[in-house]
Amino acid sequence: MEVIGADGVHLGTVEAIADGRIRLSKRDSGEGSHEGHNHFIDLGLVATVEGTKVRLSANAAVAVTFEEEESHKPV
Repeated sequence: MEVIGADGVHLGTVEAIADGRIRLSKRDSGEGSHEGHNHFIDLGLVATVEGTKVRLSANAAVAVTFEEEESHKPV
């Protein structure tokens, strides 16, 4: 499923749900040292599920600041 911000901007693709967080696909990871590994978003940011899209309650530019590493540390 695609993860989008409240503004409809693509944020990532769901790879799995684990421990109250969405694990985003590696192919949607950031750049530089954040490239090529999973990032996580807390399920508390999910506003709705619309068909095949998970819409977050924050715009994509804000939601990305809430992404975490597997260790729960901020990205």
